[in-house]
Amino acid sequence: MEKPIYTIQQIAEMDLPPIIIWAAPVMFALVFAEWYIRVRKLQKKYDGKDMLAASAIGIGNVVISAIIKLVLFAIILFFYNMVPWYIPHTWWAYPLCLVSIDFFRYWSHRIAHEQRFWWSTHVTHHSSEQYNFSVSFRLSWVQHIKIIFFIPVALMGFDPFVFFICNQIEVLYQFWIHTELIHKLPRPIEYIFTTPSHHRVHHAKNGAYLDKNYGSTFIIWDRMFGTFQPEEETPDYGILTPVNSYNPVYLVFHECVDILKDMGKYRSPKAWWRILFGSPSMTVDKDKYYGEGAPFESSEALANKMVVAEPQPVEAK
Repeated sequence: MEKPIYTIQQIAEMDLPPIIIWAAPVMFALVFAEWYIRVRKLQKKYDGKDMLAASAIGIGNVVISAIIKLVLFAIILFFYNMVPWYIPHTWWAYPLCLVSIDFFRYWSHRIAHEQRFWWSTHVTHHSSEQYNFSVSFRLSWVQHIKIIFFIPVALMGFDPFVFFICNQIEVLYQFWIHTELIHKLPRPIEYIFTTPSHHRVHHAKNGAYLDKNYGSTFIIWDRMFGTFQPEEETPDYGILTPVNSYNPVYLVFHECVDILKDMGKYRSPKAWWRILFGSPSMTVDKDKYYGEGAPFESSEALANKMVVAEPQPVEAK
């Protein structure tokens, strides 16, 4: 089969189904249903301002995505057209592409937690001390630069139509795992797929939970690469240095601003490299890591040095 070569205009004119837009009414309905159950039925705290901030960030992300859509298309299309091979547009191309994207999402997500430059494109998603469906809307307005991590998928030769559909499915999957209302699912599902229990661990700042469970749709990558952690103690959500703001612009850009301030304060090339590509946890003791160039300590080791509340058992659902 001869490989089809596409132009930007052809991709822009493709009738790509806007899966996320179609799902939006259902997502907002579930956000309010969750609020009702938590507040009215379970008498649990629900931070309305946090939900509004998350929604504002989500709307901003959708607007920016629409503005730069053709740029993202062009990047993927350039590398797709570059290679001579081609994976035909068939039914089996979809699950294969989905698994491929998920594999690279694992690594892009992991790097976003291990290097501060990339963390600045992701911290917005973790800064909430709540955990509910609305947290899934907290997607940074600068996260689109992570498209570079998915160039290998384009180089595999997947049809651009298949790539963009599978990418939307991957993004949409993230919504339902942001809740405390679902405890644990049957063991086969928990073993293969990322579930709310797994992702609660990922959003927690407990020492044992830091830098764990990066999987988007499949948790098997964490099991394979040594970053899996089951939910045991009650998660304490948020980041090590709380943001304490509901301002969506500040929530998106505060880490970028802090990086520039640190680069202005510590002026050696070694410090700049550590500021940009060292662990975000180095900010717990900046002078030690940026000033003296001391050996790196993991997020977990630094978190265990901090005074934290005694963990409580997970509540039965």
